[in-house]
Amino acid sequence: MTIDLPSLSPCDALVAVMVAVSCSDSTIRTSELVAIQRMVDHAPVFAAYDDDRIRPISQTVMTLFDEEDGVDALFGLIRDALPEKLYETAYALACDVGAADGRLYEGEVMMLAEIRDQLNISRLHAAAIELSARVRHMTV
Repeated sequence: MTIDLPSLSPCDALVAVMVAVSCSDSTIRTSELVAIQRMVDHAPVFAAYDDDRIRPISQTVMTLFDEEDGVDALFGLIRDALPEKLYETAYALACDVGAADGRLYEGEVMMLAEIRDQLNISRLHAAAIELSARVRHMTV
């Protein structure tokens, strides 16, 4: 089956990265959906974004996850849409989604590693981003 792939805006690509982390362990948790919506509502990068786009972007990500080379296609779309200056932003948003429910599941850990690799995030920068996500989502 061939999928007609949409072109993404930079903000669509950021949403796609967040949804990919949420979908990566086969369970989309409410806390992750709330985190995605909260970031779209409040992060400056999404100031002009139409959040009605979240649903179709989510559908595209889920459809691609069901395809044989879908993850590769997804990262091709993301790299085509996302300016390099937003690669670390994408990774930070992805880490926040992964940390939203208080723990990282194996699929999320693997997806974060794939995002680091695909977006060429340095190990040092990734560690700093991961630490900041972890401390933001600590509970008492």
